[in-house]
Amino acid sequence: MHLQKFHFYISRLLVLSLIGLTLLACSPQQSFKNVDITGSKAFGTDFSLLDPDGKVRTLADFKGKAVLIFFGYTQCPDVCPTTLTEMQQAMTLLGPQADKVQVLFVTVDPQRDTAAILKQYVPAFDSRFLGLRPADEVALEKVTKDFKVYYQKVPGTSAGSYTMDHMAGSYVFDPEGRLRLYIKHAQGAETLAQDLKELLK
Repeated sequence: MHLQKFHFYISRLLVLSLIGLTLLACSPQQSFKNVDITGSKAFGTDFSLLDPDGKVRTLADFKGKAVLIFFGYTQCPDVCPTTLTEMQQAMTLLGPQADKVQVLFVTVDPQRDTAAILKQYVPAFDSRFLGLRPADEVALEKVTKDFKVYYQKVPGTSAGSYTMDHMAGSYVFDPEGRLRLYIKHAQGAETLAQDLKELLK
């Protein structure tokens, strides 16, 4: 009797294991070119920032889309315009799938990057891109701390001619609002587009 029960439990265990392996085999395994940070608790999971019209935006506003978020400033001489151009090129490569992606540019220089400037600067790269700014220094410190974004003001020859050192990478949330990727700087539009396509599967 005990032997029959033993065989029954072993058979049941084997069946459940086979079912598990079948489900695992049927689940598509995503492979990214950039850094997969799926499940990481070390980075920001949300934000609360102002758009150029003064409306508070959070991650929930973009649910259903992959969200690509980049921190920079409009007077950046190289990294920011290069990155935004690369993102625009990736959107072109995505074709119709680009409508499922939202690019967000978050300024680390709200002192100079007013709502009016962001409204003009960011969509110049792509009309679908959206510029966001923190309401004040406290909000800036919070969002940059949440996303582990380094930034520092570098004095210039005059009070208003300073530059901003800042992190050059970007983050990507999937359409369900989960943080999935860290995009390394200057990976190329093709690599970015490939990872976004993989994420949108």
